[in-house]
Amino acid sequence: MGRTERDASEGATRDAALKRRSAKRGTMSTVSSAVSETNAPAQGLQGAMPSGPGAVVGGVGSQAGAGDFTGHLFDALPDHVDVYEVGPRDGLQNERTILPLDAKLAMIEGLVDAGIRRIEITSFVNPRWIPALADHMEVATKLRRREGVYYSALVPNLRGLDSASRAGMNEVAIFMAASATHNRKNINKTTAQAFETYAEVCREALDRGMRVRGYVSCVFGCPYEGQVPFENVWQVARGLLDLGVYELSLGDTIGVANPRQVAWVLRKLLAEGVDLSQIAVHFHDTRGTALANVAVALQLGVRTVDSSLGGLGGCPYAPGASGNVATEDVVYMLEGMGVETGIDLDQLPAVSLEVASRLGRELPSKYTKAHVGHCARTGAAV
Repeated sequence: MGRTERDASEGATRDAALKRRSAKRGTMSTVSSAVSETNAPAQGLQGAMPSGPGAVVGGVGSQAGAGDFTGHLFDALPDHVDVYEVGPRDGLQNERTILPLDAKLAMIEGLVDAGIRRIEITSFVNPRWIPALADHMEVATKLRRREGVYYSALVPNLRGLDSASRAGMNEVAIFMAASATHNRKNINKTTAQAFETYAEVCREALDRGMRVRGYVSCVFGCPYEGQVPFENVWQVARGLLDLGVYELSLGDTIGVANPRQVAWVLRKLLAEGVDLSQIAVHFHDTRGTALANVAVALQLGVRTVDSSLGGLGGCPYAPGASGNVATEDVVYMLEGMGVETGIDLDQLPAVSLEVASRLGRELPSKYTKAHVGHCARTGAAV
């Protein structure tokens, strides 16, 4: 299973990027000038963010020339990024066509074969709420586990945790929104009630030697409340860290974030004392800004990016939310910029296309679409 070499122009671009990265290794640092501290929050669906003509990104303002911009924009990219695959859970949970067990297992195996080392495989929720993941126990117990791969599953409560534990899971994830309304719609709890539930879940999981990851959804905007104040984001983020989660996945649940807003929120969290090692980003590509948001997050020092094979995804309780940023697209961008992921991009399209075939629809990944077109023009095998 393979594909032809990329066009010479793409190879030249990647080689040039690698040379630039090699010359700058060891210079990784947080970009303190990414967004001006003096910017006032804007109003609207996107939530609190900097605004005005004086706002800057990457140290570039209205007086800076193109040379200044290109000379410094990507100096702080990390050498390596962990791609956290959420397709088997977040990607499939909202699909009308339910993948059979064998197709889910093949999807997970294909992703691991391609080099994915952190992957969320299912959700231990009541099948009445998420029918597409009703086979969570079978997925978790029949999957062939690989050494060096971290498998995770979402759990909403102690019952879900018990099931995950019996299935042999060593890592679980919990989820809360920075929006009170979204919490009521999604988990049927107030924010305070959710914290009470997750305090028990985290305490029990940690006692069993399990790692706990925390999702914070609606960080950049809510389908019900619109703007989400940073104070709400910080309240949930701080609460989850206090419960013992090792990593916060900051979610743009409905895909409204833009790069300046992302930089502003991340800088605020860092200023509150959150360590970069505790932050992951989780972008939906509803409005086409996901990759740009990823690039800004990486420039600020984030080293973990959630993505979903083919761009699968959507939230049943977030009207209008479309798929996550596609794993293929993220890997292609990072590879082109000289950032290592440990993932073989050549293997991803075949896995994506097989899932698309089983679902009976085309997936949104732009890279896979371009790959299919290239193979059709050259006669190469997909």
